Amino acid sequence: MQIHPRDNVEVRDDGHKYALSHIRAGQQVIKYGFPIGHATADIEIGAHVHTHNLKTALAGPCTYTYHKKDYGLAREHSALCFDGYLRENGEVGIRNDVWIINTVGCVNGIAQTLAARTGAFSFPHPYGCSQLGDDHRVTQKILCGMIRHPNAGGVLVLGLGCENNNIAQMRAALGRIDTRRVRFLNCQDVEDEIEEGIRLIRELQAISATDRRVSVPISALRLGLKCGGSDGYSGISANPLVGSLSDRLITYGGSCVLTEVPEMFGAEHLLMERCRDRATFEKTVALINHFKAYFTRHGQPIYENPSPGNRDGGITTLEEKSLGCVQKGGRAPVVDVLDYGDRVRCDGLSLLDGPGNDIVAVTNLMATGVHMILFTTGRGTPLGGAVPTLKISTNRALYEKKRNWIDFDASPILDGAPIATLTDQLLSQVLEVASGKETRNEINGYREIAIFKDGVTL
Repeated sequence: MQIHPRDNVEVRDDGHKYALSHIRAGQQVIKYGFPIGHATADIEIGAHVHTHNLKTALAGPCTYTYHKKDYGLAREHSALCFDGYLRENGEVGIRNDVWIINTVGCVNGIAQTLAARTGAFSFPHPYGCSQLGDDHRVTQKILCGMIRHPNAGGVLVLGLGCENNNIAQMRAALGRIDTRRVRFLNCQDVEDEIEEGIRLIRELQAISATDRRVSVPISALRLGLKCGGSDGYSGISANPLVGSLSDRLITYGGSCVLTEVPEMFGAEHLLMERCRDRATFEKTVALINHFKAYFTRHGQPIYENPSPGNRDGGITTLEEKSLGCVQKGGRAPVVDVLDYGDRVRCDGLSLLDGPGNDIVAVTNLMATGVHMILFTTGRGTPLGGAVPTLKISTNRALYEKKRNWIDFDASPILDGAPIATLTDQLLSQVLEVASGKETRNEINGYREIAIFKDGVTL
């Protein structure tokens, strides 16, 4: 399969690349119509193109010029709806569970005991104390994002009492909240924290039990976009499919968030040219160069990616991976750039600062307030976040082998099925999940979080 007319490689049934023409040493290898690195040796027609003869061309921070490109996606009215929960602040949730949110990792065991005794969900993490500067700020912002998340029908904020990120700090950071649906418990303040925790959770469960789903327009839906365990088909089937759905939702007035900044390296120009104005462009440039500086500050090469699983699946360079990854963002204008822990601020496509690590990225997306995450994969993963994490396979073999992990199969695109038809099918499933249908990660009970850390621990 030749993806773009300018390509000098094709993708075969194994997901790997093979030369369509003679490629000289030093010449650019072209896939998706763009360079994915340069040949390190002469490559004959039909020869395998991979790590033995292809190398990245990525370097450090770059300068960019703003050349705006508009794909003409126009706002459309849609009568599509889903059944969600209206919250006191006007937001909409698609789940109504009770969450236990730790201010600090010291009470992980207590939180898990309370979850086992009540049916509430706990999310262990090791942070909230002995952190400084940005790490402390990020932890607090992520946890505040969870406490305010519209998918939670009630939240018990569980603290120890002596931590840096104590409940008094969390109250101040949270600002205005629905006090009927948020309870606070410092374990050092009570004689029996399990008994008191159960009492508070039962109160929250009684309140959330009175909530009822109501019909909500599709424009209220917010989706996170993620890929993990990519293969050679990711940029051909699942990622373009998610991009098509993202564009569809945005034309209906909804919102999508794209993260994994290191997996924009080499394809960032495709996002920059879609920035709606110069201010957004400058924020995107800062987003990219800031993350490159993060790598170099730690003495690490910017191109240390793809992962072993990616390479086994046919992806050679970070440029190649990125050109496939950014397709999840479709063609809609980039309307905003978010920092760690920021909430979605406007309709449309937003970029979110953060790494590509699966569980960190899923947590980061969740904290923006997205209702669910569309997670494409060519290798397969059971991972799930605090919000529904809908897995989309790039190839049929994975879908058949891992039905207990995968929710949707994008592989018919490889056999010529129209992407518009698959978009209709995926959108229908997304609306079903938004209305209460469980994803595989929910059925399996796989709900995890992980918070980004960059600095000193005391």
